[in-house]
Amino acid sequence: MSDTPVDSSKRTWLIASTCAGAVGGVAVAVPFVSTFQPSEKAKAAGAAVEADISALKPGEKMTVEWRGKPVWIIRRTPEQLEALKQTESQVADPNSDRKTYPIPEYAKNQGRSIKAEYFVAVGICTHLGCSPSDKFQTGAQPSLPDDWHGGFLCPCHGSTFDMAGRVFKNKPAPDNLEVPPHMYLSDTKLLIGEDKKA
Repeated sequence: MSDTPVDSSKRTWLIASTCAGAVGGVAVAVPFVSTFQPSEKAKAAGAAVEADISALKPGEKMTVEWRGKPVWIIRRTPEQLEALKQTESQVADPNSDRKTYPIPEYAKNQGRSIKAEYFVAVGICTHLGCSPSDKFQTGAQPSLPDDWHGGFLCPCHGSTFDMAGRVFKNKPAPDNLEVPPHMYLSDTKLLIGEDKKA
């Protein structure tokens, strides 16, 4: 081992430059690490959304935004609910068995809903992401069959969906419309994005 003394001026510069380097490293690391945390806008975009359905009349639709997507809430008429029985054999996936979108258990029924009267779905076609148009009127219409029972038409490539968002057979859309997690807070308030009480 050498007994050579270290020059004190070199020691001072060595300590000073090490400290400066450490401070610089922290200054660079703090903004970098903070980018991993979601912004307030991102947190809000994923949050559940409350919808007041008290003014929604039978046969009407309202749209709310959840996670940047349009979510439709439709109050179906008794005639629209009855029509679901007639479209049962014409749709590709009547029981929502396909796994592309995880369908909540409470939507694995003919109406794909918690309460038969209300249908909640993401208003985006499962083919290429277009937004289908409302075609609630029954009967023959352009781009629709003569025995149309009401539902939705995607104008981009002609996919058709019934009043439960179930895609008809032999259409470009591979799946039914997505049913988001949701729950009733009361008879007139829906929470989109959560389906269990905390």
